[in-house]
Amino acid sequence: MAEASSLPTAIGRGLACRCPNCGKGPLFQGLLKIRPRCEACGFDLAKADTGDGPAVFVTLGVGTVSCFGLLFTELAFNLPIWLELAIWLPITAVLCVGGLRPLKSLLVSLQVHNKASEARYEG
Repeated sequence: MAEASSLPTAIGRGLACRCPNCGKGPLFQGLLKIRPRCEACGFDLAKADTGDGPAVFVTLGVGTVSCFGLLFTELAFNLPIWLELAIWLPITAVLCVGGLRPLKSLLVSLQVHNKASEARYEG
């Protein structure tokens, strides 16, 4: 059963990729696969589902940063396109992959905090 926690606590647990219930056990067992149960408190995480939310938010955020950066470097430095792509494609890829895990964890934690998922965590 999820214990009542404040919104800042839920956000902190989410960004730390920890169990949304206790904040101690790891949330993931792979890169993006959520554990069925918390190792520390036994909280049921099997029904936690964020859908495409993290991918959408990461795509919008990283796309904004990458497009602005590419446009800025084009207008300020007028670099050849191959150099701009050599700079911005790896940056975009790293930001996308690096942002998915904490954002997915944050969304799971907020679902549990707000009792907003299909799992209907009751506490």
